[in-house]
Amino acid sequence: MKINIACIFLLLTSNLFAQKISKDDKKIISNLRNNIGFLANDKLEGRRTGTAGEKIAYEYIITQLKKAGIKPLSADGNYLQTFAVNEGKKINTASLKINNISYKLNSEFTPLAYSGKVYNTTFSRANAVFYNVQKIKNENSNNVHFDLNEKIYSLSKEAEQNGAGAVFITGNDELQFDEKDKSVSLNIPVVFLKNFNESVLKDIQVTECEIDIVAKEKFGHNVVSYINNNAANTIVLGAHYDHLGYGEDHNSLYAGEKPMIHNGADDNASGTAALIELGKWLLKSTNKKYNYLLLNFSGEELGLFGSKYFTEHSSIDLKNINYMLNMDMVGRLNDSTHGITIGGYGTSPTWGSLINKNDSYFKINIDSSGSGPSDHTSFYKKDIPVLFFFTGSHKDYHKPSDDADKINYLGELKIINYIKNIITQTNNLDKLSFTKTREVSMGKSSFKVSLGIMPDYTYTGVGVLVEGVSENKAAIKAGVKTGDVIIQLGDHKFTDVQSYMGALNKFNKGESTTVKIVRGKEEILLPITF
Repeated sequence: MKINIACIFLLLTSNLFAQKISKDDKKIISNLRNNIGFLANDKLEGRRTGTAGEKIAYEYIITQLKKAGIKPLSADGNYLQTFAVNEGKKINTASLKINNISYKLNSEFTPLAYSGKVYNTTFSRANAVFYNVQKIKNENSNNVHFDLNEKIYSLSKEAEQNGAGAVFITGNDELQFDEKDKSVSLNIPVVFLKNFNESVLKDIQVTECEIDIVAKEKFGHNVVSYINNNAANTIVLGAHYDHLGYGEDHNSLYAGEKPMIHNGADDNASGTAALIELGKWLLKSTNKKYNYLLLNFSGEELGLFGSKYFTEHSSIDLKNINYMLNMDMVGRLNDSTHGITIGGYGTSPTWGSLINKNDSYFKINIDSSGSGPSDHTSFYKKDIPVLFFFTGSHKDYHKPSDDADKINYLGELKIINYIKNIITQTNNLDKLSFTKTREVSMGKSSFKVSLGIMPDYTYTGVGVLVEGVSENKAAIKAGVKTGDVIIQLGDHKFTDVQSYMGALNKFNKGESTTVKIVRGKEEILLPITF
C-alpha cells in the first residue's frame, strides 16, 4: 500500500514538472491542496449550513483572508453576514387535558404540523370532529394513490370550512409531528391522540388545549471580503463553501443506510479554494479600475439562501456591480477532454468577445442562461451580468465519496488562470451592459425531461414557485406562467424543489400528463407533454 502511494506521488510530481509549472503556480497548487484538504476533512462533518462544521469552515476562510491581507467589507471589521434559514416547524407549546386528565406530549398526543394556534381553549364533543386512522385507511384501501397524511389534512381542512372548532385523530401510533411539513397551517387545532380509548368519545370534554407551532430556524454565514481600489464600480467573485453534512436535508444521492459525512471536495471546497487564490492575486495585481468583492456563500445547498440574502441586503449599491463570476465545482477537469462549462454567456454581449469557444486548451461548453442552481442566479435576477464556471458532474456528486484525493489540482490551476485572464481583459473595458436570457436551469445533475421553468430555490411555501418560463418548452406550451406555484405532476404531489425533482424523474421524453398549479387562489389543472 505504501509503495503504491509513493509511486502515485512520484508520477504526479514528475507530471507537474514535465509541464514546466512555474514556481508561483506550484505554490497555488500547494495552497489548493491544503485548503481543499482542510475544508473537505471529516472533522468539518460536511460543512452543513448552521452547524459547527460550517463555523470551522468560515473561521478557516477568514484566517486565510487575514493572512493574505484581504479586509472585510464591513467597517466594523466583521467578515460575517448572518442570515436565517427556515428549517420547517417546531412545537413551541403543547398541552392537553381531556375530562380533566392531562395527556403527555409525544407519548400520548401530538399536534400535527399544520395545526392552528390555540390558547387555553375548551372543546365539547359537539364542536370537535373525530376521525379514526384505521377507518380512514379501510375506506381508501382500493386507492393505489392513497396517502394517509394528505387525506387527514384534507379532512381537517374540510372540517374547518364546515365550522368545526377542532379535529382529533385517534388510532395506533402512526402519525407524528413532521417538522418538514409545508402544508398551510389551519386556523383550528389538529391533534393526534395515540392509543386513545374511544369509548369515552360520547361524553368527552377537552378541558384544556394549548398549541403553538412556530418556524424552526437556523443561521448561516456568508464571508464577505473586499479589495477597495477606490473605483466607481465593483466586480464580484463568489463561491459557496457549505455542503450536505450527513445528508440530513434529503439532498444526498447516497443510497446507503448508515449516515456518512459528505465532504464536498469538488462541491464546493474547490470553488472556495479558487476564490481565496484569486483574492490573493487581485490584491497584488495591477487591475485597479474596479473594486473586488469576494463572497464565500453558505446556504447554497439549501436553495441559494446566502447569495439571495446578500443581494437583498448588500451595503454596496447593486447598480455599481460590473459583473459576477461564480465558481461551483471546478475541481474535476477531465485530463482527456479538458471540458468546462461556462454559464451566463448570454448575460452580456461582451462575453462573446472575451470567451473563445474554440479555446486552444479547454473544450468550452457554452450555456447562455444566467439562471441555474448556483449562486450566480441571485445576481442575474438583479440584472447583473454573470459567468458560471463548472467542470461537470460526476459519479461522486452529492455522495460521501466526493473527497479531496479526487481533485485535479493542475486542472483547477488552469481554470484559475483562465479566470484571471478574463478579469484582466475587463480591466481595460467600461462597465458591462446586461442582457436578459432565456430562463433555464443548468443543473449539476441531469434529468430525463424538463419542464422549462426556473424555480425560486428560496421559496418556503408549498410547491415550486415559478420565477421564469423558457420559450418553446413544455411549461409555456401548457400555459404555465411566471408567478404560478406548481404542486403536482400527474399523480405525483410535491412540496418543494427537492421533491419536485424526484417527481420530474418519473417521466420520460414524449410522455403526456397533467400539471397542477396554484395561480392566485385558484387551482388549475393543465395538460402537458414533455
